[in-house]
Amino acid sequence: MTDSKTPEELVAGLIRLLTVTDKGDGHFAGRQQPGGVGRVFGGQVVAQALQAAQASAPDGMEAHSLHAYFLRGGREGIDIDYSVAADFDGRSFANRRVVARQQVGDDEPSAILNLTASFQRPEEGLEHADSVMPNVAPPEDLLPDSELRKRFLDAMENVSDVQRALMLRPRPIEMRTSDKLHWMNAEPKPPAAHSWFRTVAPLPSIEDNSALHRAVIAYASDFTLLGTSALPHGLSWARGELKGASLDHAIWFHRPARADEWLLYATDSPWSGGGRGFNRGRIFNRDGELVASVAQEGVIRRAKDKDEA
Repeated sequence: MTDSKTPEELVAGLIRLLTVTDKGDGHFAGRQQPGGVGRVFGGQVVAQALQAAQASAPDGMEAHSLHAYFLRGGREGIDIDYSVAADFDGRSFANRRVVARQQVGDDEPSAILNLTASFQRPEEGLEHADSVMPNVAPPEDLLPDSELRKRFLDAMENVSDVQRALMLRPRPIEMRTSDKLHWMNAEPKPPAAHSWFRTVAPLPSIEDNSALHRAVIAYASDFTLLGTSALPHGLSWARGELKGASLDHAIWFHRPARADEWLLYATDSPWSGGGRGFNRGRIFNRDGELVASVAQEGVIRRAKDKDEA
């Protein structure tokens, strides 16, 4: 069945997904991904936890960093509870600690993510920038990843209906890649990738809702990142050659940025070993300004053949 949602409807759905509901007593409810199957996307949990922290932060303060640990894989089809603790409220900085939990059946709710976010009241300060935006093709010269996914699936054999539907579903965030990501690549290559991303339709203005733009950037920051550490090995999750999961995720927001305008996500992986891969990301706006930095470590293991299992 073809999803006929317009770009505006897709982005409205993303906004609903990332809008948490205040349940009182420091608890916020995070919505489910409509039609989601299997494990909850890690970027969704990070973004919803950030939104819960932002909703409880002091007026006039903005998130400048977050640090999160994934404890268990969340399950689609179950709402997520975000409990927020106000650990510190100072004159210039504040801190919020968030625990995301899911209840499965009659079991006690289990923590799936811990996140700490730091907030700062905007101020003038010493400035320098020593991170040059990579020289890559502009997004206008690149194919949408949706087209690349179609070509990838057409070239594959024995693709399940679930996998095809998952890879071809319309998405609220468009990506355009100047390199071969891990799922496109079957040959070892240097551990670096460059992708442009933006929402497929406008968001509310950044002046009216800067918190939402940060949340969308946090959501998108989990795309392509762990896969960068797979590039030197020529292996892919999409081809069933790898098993993996994010372990932790950190973001530093350097300056305001619109998530509905093209942003370049430059990722690299300086190390993998011991069943883990370490990945870094830099996010630039079209003016070449560094707007955010990202770091993540995750499990990355070669999948065993059925006769080895």
